[in-house]
Amino acid sequence: MRCSGSSFRATCCAAIPESEATLPDSTDRAMGVATALRAAAEVVGDRPAVIQGDRSVGYAELDARSSRLAGALAERGVGPGSTVAISLYNSFAYLEIMYAVFKLGAQPVNINYRYLAPELHYVLNYTDAGAFVYDTSLAAQVRQIDGDLPKLGLFLEAGSATEPLAPAVSFEWAAEHGPVHEEIDTDSPHGIILLTGGTTGRPKGVVWDRDGLLGIIASVFRQHGLPAPQTPSDVRAQVRGLHERGLAPTVLPMSPLIHGTGLLQTLRSLYGGGTICFCTSKSLNADEVWQTVQQHAVTDMVIVGDAFGRPLVDSLAAAESSGQPYDIRSLRTMTSSGVIWSADVKRRLLRYGADLTLIDNISASEGGPFGMAVARSESDLADGRFTLAPVARILDENDQDVKPGTGQIGILASAGPQPVGYLKDPERTARVWRVVDGVRYSVPGDLASLDADGKLILLGRGDGVINTGGEKVFPEEVEEALLTHPKVTDAVVVGVPDPRWGQIVVAVVAPASALADVGDETLSGLVAERLAGYKRPRRVVRVDSLPRSPAGKINRVSAREVATRYLQAEETAS
Repeated sequence: MRCSGSSFRATCCAAIPESEATLPDSTDRAMGVATALRAAAEVVGDRPAVIQGDRSVGYAELDARSSRLAGALAERGVGPGSTVAISLYNSFAYLEIMYAVFKLGAQPVNINYRYLAPELHYVLNYTDAGAFVYDTSLAAQVRQIDGDLPKLGLFLEAGSATEPLAPAVSFEWAAEHGPVHEEIDTDSPHGIILLTGGTTGRPKGVVWDRDGLLGIIASVFRQHGLPAPQTPSDVRAQVRGLHERGLAPTVLPMSPLIHGTGLLQTLRSLYGGGTICFCTSKSLNADEVWQTVQQHAVTDMVIVGDAFGRPLVDSLAAAESSGQPYDIRSLRTMTSSGVIWSADVKRRLLRYGADLTLIDNISASEGGPFGMAVARSESDLADGRFTLAPVARILDENDQDVKPGTGQIGILASAGPQPVGYLKDPERTARVWRVVDGVRYSVPGDLASLDADGKLILLGRGDGVINTGGEKVFPEEVEEALLTHPKVTDAVVVGVPDPRWGQIVVAVVAPASALADVGDETLSGLVAERLAGYKRPRRVVRVDSLPRSPAGKINRVSAREVATRYLQAEETAS
C-alpha cells in the first residue's frame, strides 16, 4: 500500500491493534471539539474518514492513530491551553495531529509551509508554540531557525525516511507511546488559532475558542435545516439524519489546510460524518483533481477562486476535446471564499456540471458569513452581485444600516459565529469586534453598498482603496471588468503615487505572452464601458504571473512594487 501527500511513512502505514481501532461510545458530558468529532464518528460505521491516493483510513483508525499522537505530545508537556504549530501539506498527517491536539484540550495553529526561517522564528514565538509539526521536506528551513526558542518543547517531523537531526523527532516515535483516547479536558475553552493577513506584513492570529469553532463548523447541519448540536447525543442524531437523507458530504478541499477556508470546510465535513479526499500532488494538478472526483464520487469541492477555477475548467475542456470527458455528475457544490471568482470561469464550470451549485462566500478568518453569491445556472451570473447574509449588516459611520439604492458606502459587519479576537492585540481586537445594538459584530474592514433591490455590492477593503484626485476607486470592481477580456487570466489593480493626482490607477495583468497583441486602450476601454471614467486604468503593466500567497490570495503590496518599478524604469528610459 502506497502513502502519498506529505511523505507520511512508517507511522501512517503501521498497523493499529484491533482493540484500539474501535470507537467507544461518547457520553453526554461537556462537549469539546474532539468529543464532538468522535460522536459523529460513532454513527458512520465503516465509512472512510480520509482518502488520499490509493489509501483509505476509517474513522476508528483515525481516532486510534490520533490517540497515540496525543499520548506522545502529552509526554512532552502538551496539554490544555498549549499551542501546537502545524506546517503540513493536505494529508492524513494534518488531520491526525490536529485531532490529537484537540484531544489534549490544546489549540492547533496553521503555519504556512512557504515560510522561511525568520518567518518561522517569528510565528513560533508569537503563538508561544509548545510543539511544532512540519513536513520532512521543510526540514532545511526549520533547522535554520535563529535564536533561542525555550518554550518549544518538541519538533515533530512527519515523514522522515531517516532519523531526524536534533531537535526534531519522528512521527515514528509517537507509535511507542500509550494512547489518550478520551478528550482530557472538555471544559477547556481553547479551540484554534488561525493565522491570517501575512501577505502585507506579519501575520495576525485570530483566536477561536471551543464554542466559536463548534459554532462555525456546525454549518454542515444548519445548511440542511438542522439545529447546531449541543451534546454528543445531539451530534449523533444530526449525523444520522444527514446519512439517512443521503447528505453526508464527500469533500475535496483543494484550498490548503494552512488556509482557514480549507481547514474549516474540512472540520465541518468530519463533524457531519463525511469523507475527506486529498490529492497526492503538493500543487494543483487539475487532471488529478477530476480523476479524484470521478473515482470517489466527490460531492463538494473547495477552491481558491480563478487561481484554481480557471485551470480546472481548462482541464475539463481538454478532456472533452480528447473524447475522454471526466464524469463529474456526483459534484454538487464548489465553494470559494476571499478571492475573485470571475463570471466567465463560473459560466464555463456550470456547463460541465448538470446539478452543480457554485458558492462564492464573503467571509474571513475573523468571522462571517457576510454575503454569498449562489449560481446554479448562467442566468444567476447576470449581475455578479451578492446576497447579504441574514446575520450581516452594512453599517455607516454612525453604526446605522446603509439604505439600499442610495449609493451610500458602509462597512460589512457579521453577527455569525465569533472568535475571541486577535492574539496578544487587545487594541486591534476592540476595533474589529464591536458591539452594536447590544450584539457583537465582526467588522474586519470590507466596504460595500446595497443596490435598490437590496443586493450587496462588494467594494473591497478600505486599506486597499485607491484615492485618485479625491475620487475613491475600489480595486476589485476594476479587476472584475478586466477579467472579462478572454486573454486576461489574472489581474490586480493598484494605486501608484502620482504628483498630480496623489495616486493613479494601474492595472497589472497576466499572462504577458497572450496579451502581446492587446493594446492598453482595449483593456482600459473594458473598464470605461462598465465603470466611471476615473476608475479607468491610466497604465497597464503586463507580467507572466501575479504575486500570490500560498493560499492563492493576491499580494497587493508586491503587485504595487512591480507596477512602481515598471513605471520608474519606463520614465528613466524616456
